[in-house]
Formats: sequence, structure tokens, C-alpha cells
Amino acid sequence: MTPRITRLARRLAAAACLMGTTLAAQAATLTVTHWGQGMYGVPFAIALEKGYFKEAGLDITGFMTSPGGGTTVRNAMASEIPYGEVALPAAIAAIQQGSPLTIIHGGVLGLADLQWAARPDSKIAKPADLAGATLGYSSPKSVTDMVSTLALTQAGVMDKTRRTAVGSVSAGMTALREKAVDAVYITEPILSQQKDKIRVAFRSDAVVPRMTQTVGVVRTDYLEKNADTVRAIITARRKGVAFIHANPEEAATILAKHYKLEPEVARAALATVMADKDYWSLGRLDYAGMAEMLKGLVLVKAVESGEFDWKRVSNEALLPDDQRSR
Repeated sequence: MTPRITRLARRLAAAACLMGTTLAAQAATLTVTHWGQGMYGVPFAIALEKGYFKEAGLDITGFMTSPGGGTTVRNAMASEIPYGEVALPAAIAAIQQGSPLTIIHGGVLGLADLQWAARPDSKIAKPADLAGATLGYSSPKSVTDMVSTLALTQAGVMDKTRRTAVGSVSAGMTALREKAVDAVYITEPILSQQKDKIRVAFRSDAVVPRMTQTVGVVRTDYLEKNADTVRAIITARRKGVAFIHANPEEAATILAKHYKLEPEVARAALATVMADKDYWSLGRLDYAGMAEMLKGLVLVKAVESGEFDWKRVSNEALLPDDQRSR
């Protein structure tokens, strides 16, 4: 091989290496709150299974999770791709503490997955029936603290009902079974797993019809330099949401596989949340629903009252035109 051909071969090899640094070569995991346990992650499971991440130029190998809250945000911001779909209260708290993150898309826009369970023989059928009873919520300053406070206040029985923090859903179910509480919060898909052991006392979306639970966030400096990667995530997730609505049976099969659920449980859980056609956002940021969450957090003293400038901390530039509010 002549020196000239050798130099050409080296240049071609170098060019091939550079091409290997495109989006498609970025094998990485993404952070999704309560992955494998909550319904927030279903569009991501679909996107992985159907190859939507690869179509968008990303090699996503799986998902990181956590018990939620600030831990999820910290995990996301420290990741190779510092993106996560996280609980809105955790995003608000991080922003107020000065964390350099930007809200880039809507996640779960309603509360269809969060319900309140009583024992099968209970006569509790609405919040007003909790007068004189004990209600279990997850933890102080949480969404369940907020929703239960609103439900009992609206029913006029807040001062007549005992409330106690029970921790996780599984711990709450134990408390209900052992009669430490008379009703307790429960979320899908555990609700569908336990349907023969409980009955629904009331639904959270009957108390608060529209409240944003999760949003997509990204570290601001990463967004400024890697817009194509962030856009690819948004695109793949949006295709996942669209697939769920177009193919609910297959979506349930994929959910069962990735969450290790019985097929009938996956179908029932999916049907529960799909009763709200806007449960999963296609990307749109629901500022009214975000404001409802903020109002509730102020109510339970999770954040201080005052103006919160959503426009300053959000960026809709990477959303499809039909998902932008401005």
C-alpha cells in the first residue's frame, strides 16, 4: 500500500470514528420516576419495545428509577443524558433551590391512576363517609397529602377524619388489611392487582379533575448543547403515547412484559388510566394543571406561596408545533 493510500485509509477510518459519535451511538439509560411501578413510564416502555428511540437516533438500553421526589431529579441531572420524567413537585422544589434545569414537556396530566381504597365490606363510598374514620396517605407534603386534604375539606369532614402517613402503597395495603386505617391511597397497576381485596372508595380525579403529576426536565446546559438528543427523546415518547391509544391491546402486552405483570392486570391498569384520554401528554405543557399542583403544594406547605414563573423555567422549542402553547 502506497503512503498516499495509507493516509487516505487513515482519514476514512477517522471519519468513521466521528460518525460513530452521532446520536445513534449514544448507548444510555433514561431516568423515569417510579419506572416499573407507576403508569408514568408506559410510553417509554412502548418506545423502547417498538424501536422509536432508535428511529429517533438514540440507543436507549433501559431506565433508571427511584422512590421518586428529589432523588429522581438528582439521579436524572447526574446521568450521561441528564434528562428525566420526574414528579412536578420535585421539579418545582429543585428549581426553587436553584437547580439549573428546564421543563421541556408535559408527562402525566391527570390523577386517574391515584385512587382511594377501602376494605370490601366497608361502607365508605365517598369522602364524606370518612367522618370518624382513619385515612392513610403516603407522606406529609406529598400529592396524596394534598389530594386527601382537598377531598376531606370539600366534603366538610377534614376536622372529623384522622389521617396518618403510611409510606409506600404496599405498606398502605398492609395497614388497610390489618385495620390500622379504614381507607388508603392506591395506584395503578397495584390497584388492578388487588382489585379482589379492596373496593374503590373515591377517585382522585373526581376531587381534582386536572392536575399535572409529571414533567420532562433536562439540565439547562445540556439542553443548550444537545438539542437534537433532547428532541429525539421527546419524539420517541410522543410516538409511545400515540401507540397506546391506537393499539391498547398490544400496549398492554408490552406493559406486562416490561413491568412483569399478569396480562389481565396490565389490561385493567391501562383501561383505568385511559379513561382519561389526556392522561399522558403528547408533549403539551398544561400550565393550568401545573398551577393546580402548585396551589395544592402551597396548601400542604410543601412550597411557599408566591408567584412562579412557568415561562422562565420551561422551553417549548423542541415540541411539535401542535403541542406548543406559544
